[in-house]
Amino acid sequence: MAVSIFWRPAFRALGWSTEPEVQQSDAPLLAGNARFADLSGRLLGAHVAHAGLIVLWAGAMTLFELSRFNPVLPMYEQGLILLPHLATLGIGVGIGGQIIDTYPYYVIGMLHLISSAVLGAGGIYHAVLGPEVLDERGFGYRWQDGNKMTSILGIHLVLLGIGAMLPVLRATRWGGIYDPLTEQVRLVQPNLNPARIFGYLFGISPHGWTITGMASVDNLEDVIGGHVWVSILCVVGGIYHIVSQPLNWAKRVLIWSGEAYLSYSLGALALAGFSVACFVSVNEVAYPSVFYGAVGGTTASVRPALASVHAGLGFLALLGHLWHAYRARSAVKGTPFGTLFDVIAQNVTDAVPSTADSVRAPS
Repeated sequence: MAVSIFWRPAFRALGWSTEPEVQQSDAPLLAGNARFADLSGRLLGAHVAHAGLIVLWAGAMTLFELSRFNPVLPMYEQGLILLPHLATLGIGVGIGGQIIDTYPYYVIGMLHLISSAVLGAGGIYHAVLGPEVLDERGFGYRWQDGNKMTSILGIHLVLLGIGAMLPVLRATRWGGIYDPLTEQVRLVQPNLNPARIFGYLFGISPHGWTITGMASVDNLEDVIGGHVWVSILCVVGGIYHIVSQPLNWAKRVLIWSGEAYLSYSLGALALAGFSVACFVSVNEVAYPSVFYGAVGGTTASVRPALASVHAGLGFLALLGHLWHAYRARSAVKGTPFGTLFDVIAQNVTDAVPSTADSVRAPS
């Protein structure tokens, strides 16, 4: 049975072709940037443009919240989500969490908008004008080249380590951050005791074992000390991956393909989403109640909304991780992708008669 002309636009909008001779993937809607798997230049453009969209949202949303911000009312009663983050960093905050200067918020929002324009221009260049495939002597790569892949991983880890060190510098050198225990902005002396810091990973807090793990931290010294350790581990690990080659066990166990790398990244994002949801729900040091509302309180609070959004995004990332991990393993084993979306797409293809079937010999 042929697909009617009524349904064809709907199938095409979903990413499924109704013509088998031009169909390239059973589920192109879910393929995303997979069509750029062999085009490193175009994939770079997509990633840079994506970063530009994220920064654009951050800047625009900051300015939007600032435009409706009422300093008389608590931030959580106004449904704000970005200004509380800036206030937690001690920006524009006075005694008791009172907002005394909103101009830094405006500057930060504008800097994000300007940065998004630069990233957007770079994304468009690489997506449209730049070379489709980057030179492997520079930033070009092959997915199966473990040496180059681990070097790229190392560069990312170093950058993440630098990012983790920025709030440390803010807390220890650049003005300090807001401490809800003292209700003022102060400089922090980080606690670098490894037993104390890494104990949180196993649920061991200063007050005994707890299921909330890292989210049980109740002082800024441990929070900033954790950032120091994360920064050190990321930078050291990054340098190691840049100068070393993959170990034999990694070559045997890991799958060296673009889809596999995507699944690894989505798994990390899922873990981050669930971790943030836990922190927002139970922690009042990293997320002060004066800005976010009380934990488990009966008054207005943005905590339930923030936790739900982060948990939802973490769940979507987890589904993406499982989806792409399945596809990567199936590709290695040479088995077909037997998911619901592939079945739907295949049914669409089977419903379209081939050219040979449409030509009937006269009886």
